[in-house]
Amino acid sequence: MRGLFRGACGGVANAGSPLLRDFGKGFVYGVANQRSPLHSAPMQFYNEFKETRETCNRLPHKQQEGGTLFVAYRLDDSIPVGLMEEWSEERAKWIAQHPKPWDEETDSEYHRKFTYELELLMDKGYGSCVLREAKIRAIVEESFQNFEGIRYDMHSCVVMPNHVHVMFSLKEGTKMEKVLASWKNYTATRINGALGQEGALWQKDYFDRMIRDWDHFAKVSRYIRKNPLKAKLREGEFSIYEDEIVKRVLR
Repeated sequence: MRGLFRGACGGVANAGSPLLRDFGKGFVYGVANQRSPLHSAPMQFYNEFKETRETCNRLPHKQQEGGTLFVAYRLDDSIPVGLMEEWSEERAKWIAQHPKPWDEETDSEYHRKFTYELELLMDKGYGSCVLREAKIRAIVEESFQNFEGIRYDMHSCVVMPNHVHVMFSLKEGTKMEKVLASWKNYTATRINGALGQEGALWQKDYFDRMIRDWDHFAKVSRYIRKNPLKAKLREGEFSIYEDEIVKRVLR
């Protein structure tokens, strides 16, 4: 990716560091169920007949072997404690009224009510917003490059002032939580050092969704592309990347 990227929404995105611009070359996808529009190798989306691995920290996490995922993670101070407590209380009440297992409709309702609401709160720009500074964002960009093509293939990502959205495909044998831990550990050490501070940088948990099909892939790609404009950010306050698959899908 060279220079500035102009999204379909008309916004201008900072391409970030040279490392981030170099993504998207020669992607190779693992065993999958739908063909990529640019590659002969298939792309793996959610398959209801395939084993789904579910874990839970504060939030539920689902993944399938070699699957494609949308993940959001945020800085520790990105949402005020009071607002987070209100959100958690409402979520706990809703979950008590909707015991698992959930069907697809209930799962979608959960994300509409809680995942998207949290994303709106993140876009308000609460907290220190240390990622607004280009040299700090560059550390996050570098973390993506460390295992690109080895543990995962990155499709799209945006580094906002206080949170990050990524869409990527896992390599066979790679676990989502290991990828997130490597990104967070690497960046926390480097960013805290650069800022001369100590303590928690990132919220412990994160939000994730398995990509269902090409329509869902396009929807998430579009969401990531438009996120800076929706949050009313100016050029230089964020970094964005799209691989050639995303560019073709959104063309």
